[in-house]
Amino acid sequence: MTTPAPRLTDLKREAIAQAAIDEFRDNGFEVTSMDRIAARAGVSKRTVYNHFPSKEALFTEIMRRLWARSAYADEDPYCPERSLEAQLLELLETKMATLSDQNFIDLARIAIGATVHSPDRAKVWVDRLNEREETFSLWIRAAQKHGRLKPVDPAFAATQLHSLIKAFAFWPQVTLNEPILSPQKQRSVIQSALEMFLNWYAV
Repeated sequence: MTTPAPRLTDLKREAIAQAAIDEFRDNGFEVTSMDRIAARAGVSKRTVYNHFPSKEALFTEIMRRLWARSAYADEDPYCPERSLEAQLLELLETKMATLSDQNFIDLARIAIGATVHSPDRAKVWVDRLNEREETFSLWIRAAQKHGRLKPVDPAFAATQLHSLIKAFAFWPQVTLNEPILSPQKQRSVIQSALEMFLNWYAV
């Protein structure tokens, strides 16, 4: 079955959204204007407003895309029949896949920049992204119930684990524009975080 070609209006909407991402990333939310977005997208300002009634609506669309790109594991990621190492490795690989997506990094940079200048505008979306990270807390809590991890605060331990990954595969890319980690470096970061976590918390 032949896939229908995208409609012109859909192509224009995508061009506008991508232009907004580029403008917000390069110039920040406050400086970016609908005129600049229209020029970058190669469409009229009227066309931009036909698809997005305001700059805030465009920002909401970008945050929606950031949410959609943030990979997450199953709601119940813990399995008592599997080794902790195998389960944690899977969780960390899922997280690393998100952090290795350049589009995700670009969108995260926009979100963080908006949070700094206009906390209320981005707070809801940043909070939603943080919810995705609760998968690790749920996994830790379940493993504790089975007596396989030390009885520490799951949120505290999960934050430590996230930090071991993000220190190499998120913050340098978002704040210093460093390149995405190579596959070899990704594996090294994952393995070291896994070993450090289990060596300290596993029973």
